Amino acid sequence: MSDVRIRIRDNGPLVVEGPITVVDAEGKPLTVPSEKPAVALCRCGNSANKPFCDGSHKAANFESVIRAAGT
Repeated sequence: MSDVRIRIRDNGPLVVEGPITVVDAEGKPLTVPSEKPAVALCRCGNSANKPFCDGSHKAANFESVIRAAGT
């Protein structure tokens, strides 16, 4: 089984590393660039290339810093 890792970037996208398939609400697959080692998924809602990040979070001053709860 291949490993998939999702990193939450401060004030930015979710970065997904590893083999994934992204599907729309109808279950149809979206084109994921196969030459990239990671895919960035938009969290701010301002990307012109949703669900993928296009860097719009910077101009939108998107802020979100998530940390894991201490154990």
